[in-house]
Amino acid sequence: MAGWFELSKTSDGQFRFVLKAGNAETILSSELYKARGSAENGIASVQTNSAADERFERKTAANGKFFFNLKATNGQVIGTSQMYASESTRDGGIGSVKENGSSTTIKDNT
Repeated sequence: MAGWFELSKTSDGQFRFVLKAGNAETILSSELYKARGSAENGIASVQTNSAADERFERKTAANGKFFFNLKATNGQVIGTSQMYASESTRDGGIGSVKENGSSTTIKDNT
């Protein structure tokens, strides 16, 4: 099964999206946006940028765990991954975003 985006609204009225893999695991989470249209633009940016390896910033957190950011062409972070125990599982997460990021399915949970 292919992945999808979920768009949601927080209790304080802000918007965010997550990208889910076909197994329903969250593989990328956005920042909070004040406007719905901004969150929708973020989804479009994931759809555009997720296929390009150079858009992924591979990082190590202070606690030694591994994660990544997906960045737009202007360098702005579009989404951040969960924390992974190893570099190889992080790289698997990147592969999943590359595979599922072009999805046009958006589940509106607002």
